Amino acid sequence: MAIKSFKPYTPSRRNMTVSAFDGVDKHAKPIRSLLEPVKKNSGRNSYGRITVRHRGGGNKRKYRVIDFKRDKLDMPAVVQRLEYDPNRSAFIALLKYEDGELRYIPAPVGLKAGDTVIASASADIKPGNCLPIANIPVGTIIHNVELNPGRGAQLVRAAGTYAQLMAKEGEMAQVRMPSGEVRLIRLNCTAVIGQVGNLDHENIHIGKAGRKRHMGVRPTVRGSVMNPNDHPHGGGEGKSPVGRPGPVTPWGKPAMGYKTRKTKNRTDKFIVKRRNSK
Repeated sequence: MAIKSFKPYTPSRRNMTVSAFDGVDKHAKPIRSLLEPVKKNSGRNSYGRITVRHRGGGNKRKYRVIDFKRDKLDMPAVVQRLEYDPNRSAFIALLKYEDGELRYIPAPVGLKAGDTVIASASADIKPGNCLPIANIPVGTIIHNVELNPGRGAQLVRAAGTYAQLMAKEGEMAQVRMPSGEVRLIRLNCTAVIGQVGNLDHENIHIGKAGRKRHMGVRPTVRGSVMNPNDHPHGGGEGKSPVGRPGPVTPWGKPAMGYKTRKTKNRTDKFIVKRRNSK
C-alpha cells in the first residue's frame, strides 16, 4: 500500500501524507443495511462529566457492521470491493455470498475485488479464509483470532498486524501475538489466514492540527507550560524540569501508567511468554 505526499503549497501540506488507497473503491457508498449510528459522548460519562480529556467534535460517522464471527460456514463469498472504514485503521472488504447476503470483513493483504473466500474447516490456506486453529498448519500467519469459541474475533484486528501459530499441544495452540507475547488459545477457536491490510497506516503523517480535529481530537496542552495550581509540572522560572521522579498526570498519577494487572490473574495460565520478558 503506497503513501501519497503533496507539493508544499501551504506549510501544513509540506509534511502531510495520506494513504494512496490502492485497490480501494473511493466512490463506493457503504451498504445501508450494514450501517448503524454512532453516538458521540465527547469523553463524558453518564453524569455528563469529562472522564477522558481532549475528545470532541470531529466528522460524523456511521458504524459499519463487521462480521467478526464468520459463522456462515461452507458457503463461498465473492469480494465485491474494498472500502474505507472511518471507525478502524484497516480497510474492509464487502463480501457477497451465494445466497445474496452481504457482509463486511477486515481486508487482509492481497485480497482484491473478484477473489473468493470461505469460512470452513476444510478451507484452503489462503488470505481471507477462516478456519479453526486446529486445521491451520504450524507457522502460518493469521489474524482475527478468537479467544472464546463462537464469540468472534477479538485479537489481531488493527491495520498491518498479524499473529503466528507457533505450536499445537493437546487442546491448546501457542500463538505469538503482535506484541511478542506467546499465548495459549483453544484449537476450536477460529482465525483468518493472512495479515491485516493497509500496512502503511503507521507511516502516515497527520501534518496539520485541523486533521486531528476532523478525527475528534481536541488540543492537548503540556503540563509544564501550566501554572502550579493547574498541573504538578507547572511553575518554575523558565523551562523547568518536572521536579518529580517521573512525569505525572494532573492528579499526580504516573503519566506513563503503572501495572494494574492482578498478581494472581486467572488468565495467567494462558500466557506462555510475556511480551516484555527477556
